[in-house]
Amino acid sequence: MELEKSAQKEKAKIGSWRLYLTLPIMSWAFYDFANTIFSSNINTIFWPFYMQEVVGNNEVLKQVANTFIAYANALASFFLVLFSPLFGVMIDRTGRKKKYIIIFTIISVAATALMGVFAMSGLNGTIFGLPVFLALVILCFIIAKFFFHSSLVFYDSMISDLGAKEEIPLISGFGVAIGYLGTLLGLSVYLFVGDGDFHRAFIPTAILFLVFSLPLFFFVKDKPKKAAEKSSFISGYKEIYKTFKEMRSHKTIFTFMIAYFFLNDAIATTIAMMAPYATTIVGFSAGQFILLYLVSTISSIIGSFIFGYITKAVGANRAVKYVGVLLLVALIIGTFAINELMFWIAGSMFGIALGSMWVTTRTYIVDLTPEDKRGQFFGLFAFSGKVSSIIGPLLFGTITLVFAEYGNIASRLGMGSLIILTIIGLVVHLRIKENPQTEY
Repeated sequence: MELEKSAQKEKAKIGSWRLYLTLPIMSWAFYDFANTIFSSNINTIFWPFYMQEVVGNNEVLKQVANTFIAYANALASFFLVLFSPLFGVMIDRTGRKKKYIIIFTIISVAATALMGVFAMSGLNGTIFGLPVFLALVILCFIIAKFFFHSSLVFYDSMISDLGAKEEIPLISGFGVAIGYLGTLLGLSVYLFVGDGDFHRAFIPTAILFLVFSLPLFFFVKDKPKKAAEKSSFISGYKEIYKTFKEMRSHKTIFTFMIAYFFLNDAIATTIAMMAPYATTIVGFSAGQFILLYLVSTISSIIGSFIFGYITKAVGANRAVKYVGVLLLVALIIGTFAINELMFWIAGSMFGIALGSMWVTTRTYIVDLTPEDKRGQFFGLFAFSGKVSSIIGPLLFGTITLVFAEYGNIASRLGMGSLIILTIIGLVVHLRIKENPQTEY
């Protein structure tokens, strides 16, 4: 009997690796590899460093630079709030995902490259009190981030086309793990940048983002639906409104989205503010932060891969709780860090939580949603996440602006607000039963 069980386990392991190595899944995972290069290099590292370099000439201006970073992230998320639910409706109507991933990726790549062009241009003049070149870099960042995140609505929903329902946690974990390997390659750009002229990272990042997106462009097939009755893009809001009206019959999904709102609020803000926080509060140099981010990324790779199996073993509901608690502890340590060691611990724990949150939440959405409305719920999932991506950075940026004259205390208060948001998210998630009855 024991030999038979052992043979079955070994067969399952082999099956898992064969699943990972299929061309569609590898190509899908490589898009995670590509977009993580953008996310880490632009959103988390080099653009915040660039803003600190150009704006933050003293302790007060460093907090003002943090405000610019936070508000630009909030503005990009505002546009995502307007459009992400409609993207989900488009998926449900047409079944087309790859087409829009390609379009949005190319726009994001172009905007990222233009960030580098404008940063090097040194254009004279001012607009809204900012140097023209800096205003254009900020504008291009907002465009690049908007289309980057827009592509993820289609990319995340594509996972349901790649395998059976029981394989989704493993595929999701594999994709996230491969994605964070992209961070390691993206960090190699630092070799050409050093501790200054951070704009030099923008164009190489755009090139890497495009190159590693190509496998998905060429080797993953769409599964379009039969032509539906034509209607305007804006009419999709009616379907969104209808879904909200059906809240009672989808209570578990909407409760989870409220919980995710607060959890993602903390995560999105930490991603955006991690670099300036580490440099202004703990005194990290650019090189030290790159090394910290490298360790955090390795933690994400290991954590996301392991949490694929944890999610399969204990269920997505419980796995989300585990990740939320881990995130809470990381934020507490980071907020009250008084030395580099504490921040190293916080950064490593946050890395695990970040990668694992993607694994667990994507899987949970697939578990909870009816197949014919999955695209729409992924759109609403993105909607919940993007609304929170406005509130978190807006809150952090406002706190640092209001308390800028107090120097580092402003950033600690901003980070401390994320602890409260995480606790709220966990409390809401605890209201969800672990094995809810099917609601559709």
